[in-house]
Amino acid sequence: QVQLVESGGGTVQAGGSLKLSCVMSGNTYISYSMAWFRQAPGQEREGVAAIDSDGGTKYADSVKGRFTISEDNAKNILYLQMDSLKPEDTGMYYCAHGATVVTGRSSLPFEYEYNSWGQGTQVTVSS
Repeated sequence: QVQLVESGGGTVQAGGSLKLSCVMSGNTYISYSMAWFRQAPGQEREGVAAIDSDGGTKYADSVKGRFTISEDNAKNILYLQMDSLKPEDTGMYYCAHGATVVTGRSSLPFEYEYNSWGQGTQVTVSS
């Protein structure tokens, strides 16, 4: 059973930066993907960025050029560097793990492709 623990959320002014971390334990998959999703109040959860074990990455159009997903394989930590933050980036950010791929796809993997989730970390961007 993969376990995920996020950290790094907080409150920041528009234009600022935050870096989220997700520590993974219990992974036995050789081929897998990890992703960040977010959910704003009253809205459905949406994919933000994903990375797979081959290093392939995908981003939602709304964050391209501002967010960077990366993984430290030695430490089993997933990161999300968020720059030029906007008020619409506000939400609960979740880390997810699944036996899926990102490389070669035209869009982000779907939520149902991930079966392990963290508890979330809150990001609030003030205007």
